[in-house]
Amino acid sequence: MSEPAAMPERDAVRVCAADELIDGGAGIRMAATDASGDAVVFFVRYDGQPRGYLNRCAHVPMELDWVEGQFFESSGLYLMCATHGAIYEPDTGKCVGGPCRGARLRAVTVEERDTPDGRAVFWLPDDALRPA
Repeated sequence: MSEPAAMPERDAVRVCAADELIDGGAGIRMAATDASGDAVVFFVRYDGQPRGYLNRCAHVPMELDWVEGQFFESSGLYLMCATHGAIYEPDTGKCVGGPCRGARLRAVTVEERDTPDGRAVFWLPDDALRPA
């Protein structure tokens, strides 16, 4: 009797060393593609966990960061769109203030894993949003 075939693991993309993402600190950007063409995804750490989102405001499809890699507002508690001031919960991507209240950022799957070189953050792309 043969064993059942293992489910193929999605291709994980290494984002950075785990210690490069600091709670409420600067994020890491990565080029991506989706149905609309070129895109950017970003990764931050909040409440000890790495988080990842498509870098596109739910209000107007503009990138959130006001300076490259700066996604948190000054308190480090919320993600903020530099264009119109929409405020997002970093752990859910839900807009809790501004012109798109109730809408959400498009999340990407993120894992933190042990590697031979130490802990690292990985993006697990899906069919709709892939690395460029």
